[in-house]
Amino acid sequence: MGAKLAGSGGKYQEEQNSEINVTPFVDVMLVLLIIFMVITPMLSKSIPVDLVKTHNPVKMQEADKEDAIIVAITRDGSTFLSPGNSRITMDALPDRVKDLQTNRSDKTVYLKADARAKFETVETVIDTLRTAQVDNLGLLTEEIQDRRKASEL
Repeated sequence: MGAKLAGSGGKYQEEQNSEINVTPFVDVMLVLLIIFMVITPMLSKSIPVDLVKTHNPVKMQEADKEDAIIVAITRDGSTFLSPGNSRITMDALPDRVKDLQTNRSDKTVYLKADARAKFETVETVIDTLRTAQVDNLGLLTEEIQDRRKASEL
């Protein structure tokens, strides 16, 4: 609210300021934006899997999409299906994958297996996916960081 000095008579005349002060609003919005930027990466609820490390992995950017079909195998042999990160049995896996593949242009299913998982479990999941007519199967791995390459960078 502001006051204006009247030109004649020497009396103060009060006037209502009808303009909105947006500075505090902008400050609050910037603080909220920073909070969401910091918190959002922490909210990703992915299955903890230590991927197999290789020297020449193939980059699969499609696997990073939110709606990518990913089957994760943990160290103890549990199987999870994304999107949704829900635990799934081998019997239900083919039907769920078929349901997820309907009306998709990219029908690739990505397999994310823990390096310490039993090979028998990985093989069973691959065989189960093949019975569901999955033709495109991507194996997700991590690149081994070579000490020589790291020092050259």
